[in-house]
Amino acid sequence: MGGAATVVSLQQLKGILGLSHFTHATDVIAVMRSIFSQTHKWRWESAVLGCCFLFYLLLARYISKKRPNLFWISATAPLTSVILGTLLVYLTRAEKHGVQVIGQLKKGINPPSIMDLEFDSRYLTTVIKTGIVTGIISLAEGIAVGRSFAMFKNYHIDGNKEMIAFGMMNIVGSFTSSYLTTGPFSRSAVNFNAGCKTAVSNIVMALAVMITLLFLTPLFHHTPLVVLSSIIIAAMLGLIDYEAAIHLWQVDKFDFVVCMSAYLGVVFADIEIGLILAVGLSVLRVLLFVARPRTFVLGNIPETRIYRSVDQYPNTNNVPGILILEINAPIYFANASYLRERICRWIDDEEDKIKLSGKTSLQYVILDMSAVGNIDTSGISMLEEVKKIIDRRGIKLALANPGGEVMKKLNKSKFIETIGQEWIFLTVGEAVGACNYMLHTCKTNLASSDELKKYSSSV
Repeated sequence: MGGAATVVSLQQLKGILGLSHFTHATDVIAVMRSIFSQTHKWRWESAVLGCCFLFYLLLARYISKKRPNLFWISATAPLTSVILGTLLVYLTRAEKHGVQVIGQLKKGINPPSIMDLEFDSRYLTTVIKTGIVTGIISLAEGIAVGRSFAMFKNYHIDGNKEMIAFGMMNIVGSFTSSYLTTGPFSRSAVNFNAGCKTAVSNIVMALAVMITLLFLTPLFHHTPLVVLSSIIIAAMLGLIDYEAAIHLWQVDKFDFVVCMSAYLGVVFADIEIGLILAVGLSVLRVLLFVARPRTFVLGNIPETRIYRSVDQYPNTNNVPGILILEINAPIYFANASYLRERICRWIDDEEDKIKLSGKTSLQYVILDMSAVGNIDTSGISMLEEVKKIIDRRGIKLALANPGGEVMKKLNKSKFIETIGQEWIFLTVGEAVGACNYMLHTCKTNLASSDELKKYSSSV
C-alpha cells in the first residue's frame, strides 16, 4: 500500500508542476524521466499554489490528530481547499499565468446504454476475453485495497461479498455508460482521510456527484487542478506507514525484506510485480522453515523436571549419558534427510565432547516430538534409519510426547513395534527418569527392555 501511495503521489506531480503532457506509466523511473525531461515547462505559480494547499491539508490533519475534538478541521479541509482554490483563481485570473483549471465541464449524467448491448458473434469473443482479464485484475486490485484499509481499522472484509458488490456495481453501471471500476485507491484514501466510516459515504458521494453534474458544473470551471493533486497527495502521505517498516526491522529482518521488496516492486514496476515479489519471498521463507527445521539440545533447569533449550537457558544442566533433542517442525519428505543428518551430527558432537571430558559415554538419545504435528512415510523412514545408525553405536532411542496423528502413523508403520512400546514416553522428564534408572541399576551398559518395563510399571 505504501508503494501504491508513492506511485499515486508521483503521478500527481503533473498537476503540481502544471505539466500538460505526462507519462501513463506508473513506475518511478518513467515518472521521473517525464518530469525532468520537461523542466522548461514547469510552472512556478502552480508549484507554489500546490505546496501551500498541501501544507494546509497536512496541518489540518496534524491538528485533528492532536485534538480529536477538532476532527472536523481535517474532514472539511479538502472541500475548503477546493472552494478557496476556485475563488483564488477566479479573482486573480491565475489560469492566464500557468495555473491549469478544470475548465468547461459537460452538464448532465451519462445517457442510458442498455439498448446498445450487442450479442453478435463478431464481438462476443472479444468481449469475453476482455471481460475476464479486466474483471480479474479489477477484482484483485479492489480486494487488495479493501483489505489494506481494513487493516487500519481492524475489521474484516468478505471476499465473496466484495465480488458480488463489484459485479453488481459494474453491471448496473454499464447500463448508464459507466467505466469499469472497483474501489479505487486514491478515492478510497481521500474518503479514509476525511473520516468516512461506512459505505453510506459512497451513497452520499454518488448523490453529490449527480447533483454536481446536473446543476453545479459551471462552478468548477475555475477549480485549479493543482488543488485536486494536493488533496490526493495529502491522502497518500497518510498511507505510507514508515513506523511499521521500522518496527519490522527491529522485530524480524526477513519481514522487513518482504515489506521492502513489495514496496520497491510497486514503485519500480507495478502493483502486480510488488505482490509477486512479496508473496514469492514469503513462500520461500515457509519452504525454508519446512526444509530446514530447527533442532535444539535440551538441558535440565536446576531443581525442576523441566527441560529447555541450552541456547535459550544457559544455566541448564546436561544429563550424563543422555542426549535430548527437540525437533521443532513436522517431519516431511522435504526435511527428512536434513533432520537425519542433523541428528547424527548432534550425536557425533556429543560423543566428541564426552571423549574430551572423560564423562559417562553416551547411552541414550531422546527425541522430544512435542512440536512434531505430523509425519509422512519419508519421516518414518528417517526415524528407522536413525534407529539403525545409533543401534550400531550401542545407543538406545527414545521418543517423548509424540502427537496423536504421529502415533497413529508410527503404529500403522510398525515403527512402535520396532522401537518398543516401552521407549515411548509422555514427557521428556519421564524419558530421562527411565534412562537414568537404567543407567544406575543395570550392570551392563545397554538398557534391558525387561528392566525398563519394570520401571515403567512402577511409575
